[in-house]
Amino acid sequence: MSRKLFPVFALLIVLSLALAACGGAAAPAAEETVAEEPAEEVVAEEPAEEVAAEEPGETDGPAPAEGADTLAKVQDLGVLNCGVSGALLGFSFVEDDGSVSGFDADYCKVVAAAVLGDGEAVEFRASNASERFPILQSGEIDVLSRNTTWTVSRDTSLGFNFVPTTFYDGQGMIVRKDSGIETLEDMAGGTVCVNAGTTTEKNLADVFRSRGIDYEPVVFAESNDVRLAYDEGRCDGWTTDKSALISNGQLLAVPSDHVILAETMSKEPLGPLVRHGDDNWFDIVKWSVYCTFQAEELGIDSTNVDDMLGSDDPTVLNTLGVEGDLGQAMGLNNDFCYQIIKQVGNYEEIYNRALGPDTPYNVPRGSNSQWNDGGLLYSPPFR
Repeated sequence: MSRKLFPVFALLIVLSLALAACGGAAAPAAEETVAEEPAEEVVAEEPAEEVAAEEPGETDGPAPAEGADTLAKVQDLGVLNCGVSGALLGFSFVEDDGSVSGFDADYCKVVAAAVLGDGEAVEFRASNASERFPILQSGEIDVLSRNTTWTVSRDTSLGFNFVPTTFYDGQGMIVRKDSGIETLEDMAGGTVCVNAGTTTEKNLADVFRSRGIDYEPVVFAESNDVRLAYDEGRCDGWTTDKSALISNGQLLAVPSDHVILAETMSKEPLGPLVRHGDDNWFDIVKWSVYCTFQAEELGIDSTNVDDMLGSDDPTVLNTLGVEGDLGQAMGLNNDFCYQIIKQVGNYEEIYNRALGPDTPYNVPRGSNSQWNDGGLLYSPPFR
């Protein structure tokens, strides 16, 4: 299947403001091989209430792991266990050789570079939407970097801490061009394929209910099954984050036969998250992310970071650990941000490598631009 992005996706994403995602991608290629018979669809009798009522993995969260020392565990093992999707092109995708590529995967490498001095010291754990929270809660992974939306319930009752948002997205709807559907209201009485265990499922119910649109949800546990069901004509529309519609929409039999509606149904701020109960680990992951923002703002990248070690700018020197002891306060080497930039890159490098103009997706930065360029990326001072 060609990965060349069909033109309508690139056009419509510009109209949808900033991208920003929710976590409905599927498990890894190794675990998500589509069965010969797609997962059985579940149609709720009362869609507006039933779809919103349950979200697997988001019920009672565990008690925080008080006194946990994740840093010591990771350093003792010499590897970071990082949760990803493994099946979302551009974000985290298991390649044929077993490696994992993409924007979210690179943020696993960011943390590994900061903590271990080796951005490749990552053990990726792919998971579907319902598995992702239990494996973080149980300690099976040290950080989750898997297109997961920051919400109040996940941030509080589930016992997680979200680090700074790395990608701003919004939920969209894709339909067939010849369907005559131009707005969500045109979908009245129709069917919508959606991934279970995601904010996408709840948003769909909330938006359609608030607008008085009757519809029939067709729900699947795995996102591959959602896409296949839509492609087979079993649903009038397919809803998930617009970033996922752009990337995985390329896997449709005839991508150019489909169009993403201009409407954005939600705010989907995405970023890595960790468990409650280990403030130092939270600080480490948080400031590792901020390092990538700060480096882009200061014009430091993987190609010039060594030259920047001799800068006369005290802000640059503090950021790279030449001066000060900012890393030591977290139990890291003071050059933790230097290691991130040298091995993985700044935010722009990470974004462009996964989603930029030289990729099949060419997703405009939009709100994922720096604060001084009209975007929402903003790092507190490295001081």
